[in-house]
Amino acid sequence: MNHTLYGMPASLYTGKVRAYLRTQGIAYEERAASDPQFRGRIMPAVGRFIIPVVETPEGEILQDGAAIIDRFDERGLGTWTAHPDTPRHGIIARIFELFGGEGLLRPAMHYRWNFDEQNLDFIRKEFGNALAAGATRADKDAAYERGAGRMRQAAMIFGVIPESFAEIEASYAEFLGLFAAHCEAHPYVLGGHPTAADYGLIAPLFAHLGRDPAPANLMRRAAPEVARWVERMNAPGRDAPEFPGYGEALFADDAIPETLLALLRYVARDFLGDLEAQVAGVDTHLAETEITEGDIVGGKPGQRMVGLSPLNWRGLSLNVGVFPYRIWLMQRIQDAFEALDDADRASVQAMLDDAGLGALLTLKPKRRVARKDHREVWGALNT
Repeated sequence: MNHTLYGMPASLYTGKVRAYLRTQGIAYEERAASDPQFRGRIMPAVGRFIIPVVETPEGEILQDGAAIIDRFDERGLGTWTAHPDTPRHGIIARIFELFGGEGLLRPAMHYRWNFDEQNLDFIRKEFGNALAAGATRADKDAAYERGAGRMRQAAMIFGVIPESFAEIEASYAEFLGLFAAHCEAHPYVLGGHPTAADYGLIAPLFAHLGRDPAPANLMRRAAPEVARWVERMNAPGRDAPEFPGYGEALFADDAIPETLLALLRYVARDFLGDLEAQVAGVDTHLAETEITEGDIVGGKPGQRMVGLSPLNWRGLSLNVGVFPYRIWLMQRIQDAFEALDDADRASVQAMLDDAGLGALLTLKPKRRVARKDHREVWGALNT
């Protein structure tokens, strides 16, 4: 029996899991989020409407891209582990897993929802087909309207407002240039096969920025190397014929080429402030709310945001949503660092300091975030 992936082609987070399953050679069947099995059986088990969800042949239900990949890695089901066992590569993989899924949300949401002339017909059909599969076109259009309204509101919560459009486009252009330079020399972020770094980045770079007409055309024109990497990440196995003799190994001796260091420096400039705002916002929420370890974040399963936090981003004053899920992803970087021996910690610390990301290792709110029963819960106090 195959694994079953519940999601939708236009979903950012589904793209991460789908790419993992395809590149790792894991057999699966994809079903729409409107599938009766999802509505009638999976959603009650998960406790909310959220995608992606994977059901294994044994009946195990897994939710969240990072958790799904971890579970498959633990079981040795893929061709390669998503998390390298060398210190610097292991940390880098987790950094780009965080940055891809969360740090590229502004361009992903901007280029999807603010280019209706190019995108609207495509997005309307994509959403309708997934959210009301098998229904009439009128019902599909109604499903699109319901989903689109929520997503356009969410874009503003991420800081996508008219005053920020120009800076979002400038920031994304900078990223595309840096990533294109890396993809011209290397098939994957860390060398010869995909890791969690690639799976994090493919989430926005496929579903929104690589498929929606306006950003897809931009990517092909401005960064064809990135467009080719998007194709590679959706192909079965390893797809790198333009790199003859490159091999499947990651960079030797835990090395970091200059093109990758440049990307890390970009993450520091463009995203570290976001994480600082998230930590400040979580601490404000904790100070204003009676919290006990194990409580569901937001107080109910469907509530992932716990307020707004001010953010100074590229000279703009924004108010952005606070999502403790991002703290959980950042903790994975910090926990992996703490598990290293002294020599490896020194090597990673030097790398991050060089990139301007040293603060990433100590940036912590007053309480940890955990995941239990497919949702975020408040963890223990940080010491």
